[in-house]
Formats: sequence, C-alpha cells, structure tokens
Amino acid sequence: MAERLLAGVRVLDLSGGVVDTVTRLLADLGADVVKVEPPGGSPARRARPTLAGTSIPFAVHNANKASVVLDGRDDDDRRSFFELAAAADIVVDAGFPGQASAFGSSGAELAERHPHLVVVSITDFGATGPRASWRATDPVLFAMSGSLSRSGPTIGAPVLPPDGIASATAAVQATWATLVAYYNKLRCGTGDYIDFSRFDAVVMALDPAFGAHGQASAGHRSSAWRGRPKNQDPYPICACLDGYVRLCVMAPRQWHGLRRWLGEPAEFQDPKYDTLAARFAAWPQIAVLVDALFADKTMKELVTEGQAHGVPIAAVLTPSRILASEHFQAVGAITHAELVPGVRTDVPTGYFVVDDERCGFRTPARAPGADPPRWPAEPVAAPAPTGTVGERPFRDLTILDLGVIVAGGELSRLFGDLGADVIKVESADYPDGLRQSRFGDVISESFAWTHRNHRGLGLDLRSEQGKDIFRRLVGQADAVFANFKPGTLTALGFSFEALRTLNPRIVLAGSSAFGNRGPWSRRMGYGPLVRATTGVTRLWTSQQAAADSSRHPFYDATTIFPDHVVGRVTAIAALAALIRRDRTGDPAHVHISQAEVVVNQLDTLYVTQAAARTDAAEVCDDISLHAVYPCAGDDQWCVISIQSDSEWQCATALFGQPEWAHDARFATAEARLAHRRELIELVSAWTRARAPVQAAAALQAAGIPAGPMNRPPDILDDPQLVERGLLSEMTHPLVKLPMPAETGPAPFRHIPPAPTRPAPLPGQDTREICRKLLGMSDEEIDRLITDRVLFEAPSKTEQD
Repeated sequence: MAERLLAGVRVLDLSGGVVDTVTRLLADLGADVVKVEPPGGSPARRARPTLAGTSIPFAVHNANKASVVLDGRDDDDRRSFFELAAAADIVVDAGFPGQASAFGSSGAELAERHPHLVVVSITDFGATGPRASWRATDPVLFAMSGSLSRSGPTIGAPVLPPDGIASATAAVQATWATLVAYYNKLRCGTGDYIDFSRFDAVVMALDPAFGAHGQASAGHRSSAWRGRPKNQDPYPICACLDGYVRLCVMAPRQWHGLRRWLGEPAEFQDPKYDTLAARFAAWPQIAVLVDALFADKTMKELVTEGQAHGVPIAAVLTPSRILASEHFQAVGAITHAELVPGVRTDVPTGYFVVDDERCGFRTPARAPGADPPRWPAEPVAAPAPTGTVGERPFRDLTILDLGVIVAGGELSRLFGDLGADVIKVESADYPDGLRQSRFGDVISESFAWTHRNHRGLGLDLRSEQGKDIFRRLVGQADAVFANFKPGTLTALGFSFEALRTLNPRIVLAGSSAFGNRGPWSRRMGYGPLVRATTGVTRLWTSQQAAADSSRHPFYDATTIFPDHVVGRVTAIAALAALIRRDRTGDPAHVHISQAEVVVNQLDTLYVTQAAARTDAAEVCDDISLHAVYPCAGDDQWCVISIQSDSEWQCATALFGQPEWAHDARFATAEARLAHRRELIELVSAWTRARAPVQAAAALQAAGIPAGPMNRPPDILDDPQLVERGLLSEMTHPLVKLPMPAETGPAPFRHIPPAPTRPAPLPGQDTREICRKLLGMSDEEIDRLITDRVLFEAPSKTEQD
C-alpha cells in the first residue's frame, strides 16, 4: 500500500467532546495527531454513553491518535506545549476559551506567533456575533438550521432526527475547511486562523434551505414556504410481512419496472405517469396495488424482486441489522476491536477507502499521557510554495466533473468555489437530473446553486470520438469526479487503471450508495434508500408526533441527508489525495460509500447498540432529555436540552417552579426520561407564553442549551448568521429572484469568498473548452456537433 494521504502532517489536537471527530478524520487519512489532555485526562473521557466506565464517543473519536498530558501550571509542560505547537502544521482547539488558554495562549495568538500554522478554533456559534455565548446540542443545531421545520407531520410537533447527525456534519465541514487552509498554506507558505462555528456549518452542510434539494424536489421553490411540506411521503414506505420497504421511483424506466411488477395495470398506462408530479398525485391509487402485492412478502423477497424489475427499493432496517449485514462485514466497514481496555465490540471502520484499502480505525484511543510530548516522526518535506497569499487555493486545478444530483454536484461545487476550473461534462440524452425545473423555467434553482462556478461541456462519452476527446482532457486534468453506479466508468473505458495510464498523476474521486465493491455494490441507491437500509429511517421517529394510523411512524422523507455531507466527505478524501500527489507524484482513487457515511455519522449510537447486545460489559446510555416545545404563535416551536441535574435546577428556577427540581418524577435524569411526557407538558405551559426566540434567549442566559425552530426565511434574518456574513445574494440570468448562497466553507483570513459565476446551461462552454484546452478548430468543432459527438447550448435567439 502506498503511504497514507496525509502522512507526515502534524496535527495538535486541543479539542474535546463532539469536536474530537475532526482530528480523528485527519488521523484516519494518515496525519500524526497528538492529543493534549489536562492532568487526569480529558473530561470527555467520562461523557455518556459509556462502556465499562469509558466514554464510547471519546473512544471512537480518538482512535489513531497519540495522547500527551500537559499541565498548564507546570513550566516544563508549558514549554513542551509551545514546542509542539511551533512544530505543528495544524492546531485544532475547541470551546470558550479553548484549551490553549490553560497555557496562557489562544488559537488566535498561536496563529499570530507562528504564521505557518493553520489554527482552527471550533465553538458552537463562533467567537463573534450576538449569540457567540450560546450553547448548542445536536437537536438545538438541527432546529436553528431550518431543518427541523421540514421534519415531521404537517400538524403537531416536528420530529428530531437521530442524535448525532448535526454534530457529525459540523465536524466534516470543519475538517474540510481545515484541509483547505492547509492546502493553501502549502501553495502560498502562509497558514490561517479559522473562527469556526458549528451552527454555520450545519446551516450550510446538513439540509441547507438554500442549496440543492434533490431530484424529486428540484423543480420546487421551498425557500419562502413557512409550513411543513404537505407531501410527507415522496419516497413511499410500504408495509410488508415482516416490516417495511421503501420505494424511490424516479426515472421513467424505473416507473415502467414498477408497472411491470404490478402486472401492467391498465389505468396507469398513460404516458403522463412518466412524470414525477403525475405519480405523486396518483400515489393513493397506485398504493392500493402496491400494498396488495407487498402484504404477504418479506422485506428480503421484495428487495430481490424489486431489484430484478429495475425498481429502486430498500428494506427499512434497524441499526443492528446493518452492522450484522453480509455487505458491511464483507467490505470491512465494521471492525471488531478492543475499543476500551478488555472489551471488544463492533466499531464502524471509517469513511475513507483509498486505492481499495480502508483508511480508518487502526489503534484504540490511548490512555491519558501514554505518549511522550513530542512528534512521533520527522516532518515530511513539502514542495516549495509557488502561490501568493490572497488567491483562491484551487486556482491551478482542473476538474472533470461527471457527478450527478446532489452528492456529485456538491463535491464539484466545493472545488469550484475555491477557484478550480470545473468542467461539467454532460450528455445531450442524459443531462444531470438536478436540472429538472418548474414548468417554463430554463434552469432549476438547485442546479444554479450546486453548479455555480462551473463550465459546461456537452459530450457523448458513449461514442468513440467522444471517448477520445475525454481522454485528451484527462491528460490535462488534476482530478475526475464521478458518482455513477459502480462499474459504469469501467464500462465506458475509464477505469482508474485506464485513467492513470492517460495521466500518471490523476486523482479519481467518487461515491455511490453502497460503495464500489461487496454484495450490495450494484444495488440502485438514492439517499432515501440509503437511510432506510442503514437504520436512519427507523430512528427518525418521535413519541411526540401525533399518532396517524394511515401511515408508518417515520419522518425522514423530506431530508436530503446524507447527500450534502457525502459530497464533503468525498471532497476531503480528494483533497488529501491531491496533497499527496503534489508531494510524491502518486495518483489515487478514493471512493466513498453513502451507507458507510451514514453509519459513521451515527457511530456512537451504533457502537452503543452493538456493545449492549454483547453483554461483555456494562453500557450506560446517554440520559440527556432533548425535546421540542410549543411556543406562542401558529406552529412555533423551540428545542430545549437538559443534560444534567444542575441544568434542570437552573431551568426550574427560570420557569418559576423550583419545586420541580426536587419532584421525584424529575429530580434525576433517569426519572426525567421515565416521565418525559409529563415534563414536556408542564414545561410547555411556560414556552407557550413566549415566542421561540424569547424562550431560547431566556434559557441560554440561564446556561441551558435551547434554540428556536427556524424556517428558511428566518435563516436569512438570523442575527448570528447575518453578523458572520454566512450568506450573500447570488444571481443567475435565467432565475427571476436572487438566491442566497454560502460565501465559503468558513471565515478564512487569507482565502477570499467564493465567486458566484452563474451555473452553465448544458454544453454552454463546449466551443471555448475545445478551442482553448484541446486546440480544436471551429471547423472540427462544427463537424463533431453535427455528428452529435459534441453539443452546445442553444443561442439566446434559439431559446426565445
């Protein structure tokens, strides 16, 4: 195996808790991560859930790291700390005031003292802005990001997702921003300081109100809608003999497969049902036929039959089923390891597969102070800087983008926003499904958001002449991005082996539903099917939601998770591959499984459940109480998190009911969970008298994590986001209204905000690319257009 992608990169880890994931991802990719802990070890070592008295999240998120204990009150330890920092490449600190403060410093001061350093200070809301002092939990971030407003029944309490998704998404975004700044440091010689906000990250990267919404909803404007979506089941979940299955019928050919499976019912032969809108409208009638077919079949039987008919389908599994599945075991996505001393259990291996080798869990978290205060290896020499401070870091990169829908589009946009020349390659017959738009519109807003800063090349990759043109482009490119079904690129003649023959320095990066190998690799997959298979759908439910006998109890249909975060995980791996390529000249093939992304996002939950089944040691689950509470106004809500007895005591004083702190029903965390419904009803009397922001502000002032349920319009006016300049108006000549869009992955000091060049029409830049990159004459281009090898966007006159 070639050396790891980030071999020799030195990362000083001053983080703790939910932020530990950031440095774990860098360690997985080969960075030398030294974790600095205070005497007695990090407080996060005791955070619930625990296994044999050891924190499961700490154990999982601190694998592959060294541990150093340093006391800020000791002169020798302070000297060791500053020596480690001076020799580092990256420093990751977290919280107010951050662990660097124990040594009389701060992240900002370290960045000033050592201009080569990339320093990332991670807090819940950032160091600036009117809500900088607020505290967040996973549910608070989900509520304030706008995602909660689209989750749950049309009437009644919104539904929180499984705990962990928001924090894991923020960690991925922080890792991406960190690696971008490090790449820029290699290019120009100057590091950076990043005041990173987890709230900013979740707004951008989980279920963005202003970003790609997926193929089924690409033609719909949702940014101004204040209510919850009326259609809670665009991807139907159907009961069967032993549980549920989910359908995700998108393309006409998939509908035709379902129709054949149903016995070609005469009433649905009209070609109008080839459109999503017509099928959505007629689903109550179609569902009668589906329910009759599915009623006496098992999940396994239905998945097998559906796949045979070309119908995208998945079983709605429990988390325990995915960990034990033949696929996850076969591809090594699960590691059976000694997670804590003396206890072995199943652990998700990690996100990354590089050159068909797993880059993930290697060594368990070390005991506090198990390692000496020095770097484990000599620094690796990097190429001399060639760029200038203030330029976009990817300005010299050329990316060939074959990606589709959200996960593919997000991957390429992340590079385009930072200066790469991204060439969107599309076929005239099979354009990107994200282009689906409302009737009368030329381009969808989802495509406009996701493919800004791209150039459009119309090319038929199935023709031999088209393949030859693509080969010539590969020879000049730095990377190829794709998220086709496994085997598609190979069938076209562009396997990784073929690509690196054309260009020995190429990076191929992509993703697919279940990875590019293993028993499930050829299954058709979309985000909703991935969520169903991995257990997320089963977990996305709530006792607070009103009972509805007409449907199942699951409410994950309106999320785009994990598509946006898959794009970012793939981007991290691709950039790490480019970093190694620039240093060693080695090419790389990185591939991300969407299903494995989901399981690693929820690794604490999955490990806790796996450990509880083994009976090898005592598991003590998290007993925090997170709930959604009604507020004054129509369909107004806030989220409150009670994580300790002291927080509950503060809350009861604020509610004017101090006796609740000693009420046997609520005095302990276990009692509060056991009497959850009663507690929510009592607290609701207080929240109902206040607007969501008013209630949240009062609770935050008392030291209790809480947040209002924002809707998309609220995001635009959120004072914290406005102060931090998260969004700016982006315009497109073919879209009537300005579109709010993110200004960049984080507030860098030395990297400018993203440009906002309009997304191209299909083939819009075909002539320019062929002329300038390939040296073609106009006559040759005209001939290839006539032969339908190339195509170009129609002129404005033709459009009119």
